Amino acid sequence: MSNFETDGPSDNEWEDRGELAWNEFDWEKYLREQDDVIHRYLAFYEQLKDHDDRIDEAAHLMSWDEDSWSSESSDTALRDAPDDNESDASADMGDGKDEPYTLHKNPIFISTKAIYLSLKRAWEGIASNPAKVPQPVALDIHASIYRGEEQAMLAIQALDFGDYAMAISLFKRALGELNRTFSLLNANSVAKLPAVVHYREDAQPRLFDLREIWLRVMSECREELERPADNDDDES
Repeated sequence: MSNFETDGPSDNEWEDRGELAWNEFDWEKYLREQDDVIHRYLAFYEQLKDHDDRIDEAAHLMSWDEDSWSSESSDTALRDAPDDNESDASADMGDGKDEPYTLHKNPIFISTKAIYLSLKRAWEGIASNPAKVPQPVALDIHASIYRGEEQAMLAIQALDFGDYAMAISLFKRALGELNRTFSLLNANSVAKLPAVVHYREDAQPRLFDLREIWLRVMSECREELERPADNDDDES
């Protein structure tokens, strides 16, 4: 999981914000900047979609593999990564040193949201047309995609708070829903429909990439859970 390590905020992260006090306008600008980061990752991913190592190459282009993905290094990587739209926003918001860490800066969050965004956009263009796919099936697949993303977001939130066991359980649920999406796309009732065939050819590598990212994270979580509790020994 070399390109997908992440450390959540420390226990005192929010207490150390100093004089930072943002209003609704400040937070809206911040959230828009984080939306831009998701779209930047997706642009890299789309450029690399024919590469076998696309998730690692996209992470490299996002500068995520230069340092460990702590909240501090994530801030630095996101500010240093090239983005024409971000430069103006950074000028308005300052140098970014006083920005708080939020889930939106987590690389697992960014990559998962970006890939799911591409899956949802493409399917919504098909599902709205009854001539392309039966509406009950279209709704089932649409719901499965959203449920998979929801479980993944909950898992990433647990990961960000350092609850590795819960993160593993939630990622398992996300994987279960991802497998259901696979199954629905390969069902006999739609397997030969031209629109579904075209969508499936593009969607399957993306679903496999999501699974690869989550499995890497789950492996790291298990390693953390198996690591001896040195702090407890020192205290005793």
